[in-house]
Amino acid sequence: MKTNVHATSIAVDGRGVLILGASGQGKSSLALQLISLGAVLVADDRTDLVEKNGLLHASAPKPIEGMIEARGIGLLALPYIRDIPIYLIVDLDNDETDRLPKPYYKTLLDVRIPSLRRVNGNHFPASVFLYLKTMKQSFDD
Repeated sequence: MKTNVHATSIAVDGRGVLILGASGQGKSSLALQLISLGAVLVADDRTDLVEKNGLLHASAPKPIEGMIEARGIGLLALPYIRDIPIYLIVDLDNDETDRLPKPYYKTLLDVRIPSLRRVNGNHFPASVFLYLKTMKQSFDD
């Protein structure tokens, strides 16, 4: 099964992040901050998703491959990855209020994925980046 969602996606060390949120919530902004830390663009604003062998894979629709919107500047053409398994979902529509939250998951295309809610603080992009760099390879570890 394949679907297209209103989301931005990036990759860190072969691990994809799907950034979900309504228009204006900061999906592209968070992606640009993560890219400035060393992440690589997968897709901006629209992301194609497909389940492959129990993993959720993300890619960009052909017309927008390698493009990301920098609000107030315009479209930027960046290096990108064509296909990446998603290891983390960042939910920008909901704020995390707990200092040490319990694990949170979302299920897309019958694949259960660890998720983080938005944290209001300048450290959030760096925390997401480092979380990805240090997370275990398997969701079951």
